[in-house]
Amino acid sequence: MKISLRKEISVYIALAAAIFSGITILIFISGKNDYLYLYPMGTILIVFSFVYFSTNIILKRGTVERARTLFDNVNWTSEGLSELDSYNLINKVNQEVLSLASNQTREIDRLKEMEKYRKEYLGNVSHELKTPIFNIQGYVLTLLDGGLEDPSINRKYLERTEKSINRLISIIEDLETISRHEAGELRLEKEDFNIVQVVEEIFEAQEIRATKRDIKLIFDKKYKTPIFVNADKMRIFQVLTNLITNSIYYGKSDGRTRVSFTEDRHKVYIEVNDNGIGIAESDISRVFERFYRVDKSRSREQGGTGLGLAIVKHILEAHNETIRVKSKLDRGTSFTFSLSRVES
Repeated sequence: MKISLRKEISVYIALAAAIFSGITILIFISGKNDYLYLYPMGTILIVFSFVYFSTNIILKRGTVERARTLFDNVNWTSEGLSELDSYNLINKVNQEVLSLASNQTREIDRLKEMEKYRKEYLGNVSHELKTPIFNIQGYVLTLLDGGLEDPSINRKYLERTEKSINRLISIIEDLETISRHEAGELRLEKEDFNIVQVVEEIFEAQEIRATKRDIKLIFDKKYKTPIFVNADKMRIFQVLTNLITNSIYYGKSDGRTRVSFTEDRHKVYIEVNDNGIGIAESDISRVFERFYRVDKSRSREQGGTGLGLAIVKHILEAHNETIRVKSKLDRGTSFTFSLSRVES
């Protein structure tokens, strides 16, 4: 049977005390009556018993006190941890609730903004389609009311009808282009081509329109060597056409539209800059929205669909490129985008 450490220590201490007491008594009675030798035996037994039980009790009490202290410490620590866990849990719940509330608020704001945009978009679509349709209706009614018999009238109104029909076709084609871009249905056919030559071709195509508004189409300098980029040539042609015609629509008489190129190791940056009417700071963030117009009357007079810049943005995003706009009222506007550079 295994003896506890406390009892073992008590035995050793009691035994040592008893032996010491016995030796002391033996020395004291040495040389006296032989019967006195019986006293050390009894004394040793008494001392041993007394010291053993005393030591055992003392050690037991000390062990209990240490155990109680240890228990109290453990209990305090567990209570502290429990309180800490409760605090952390409450704090975590509060954070999650606040985060959820913040996300919900942002989502509500986003939905409100989308609803506002949807209503505005539907209103713009309705207006853009309604205008040429009503024009066509008016021209047809005029012809039916007798204008058809007058050659000078019927030709004029038929030409106006054709113009309105072409405007309708342009709006529908542009809407279809944007829808296909958003749906990811348009495949880019990338190739290497000279971007300077593309701009020259657009300048030639838009020369008559620019001349009517007394606007010059120019480069910032003479580019003697070609600048090659890798992109979908047809789509980039459309991007530059939209940007250049847009600068003509919003240009000033005796103004200019200037195209410039800058290069770095990997990119070519194309800037279309004009000194036209400019864009208000509050409108800059919205110029790429569908049907959004800075000057509604001027753009419609020129036959714009209100979708040109939206198409520009979608085409460049399909190329994984971005476009930046800078503008000041009455001082002009600058559009800058980048394309992948090719070593010539």
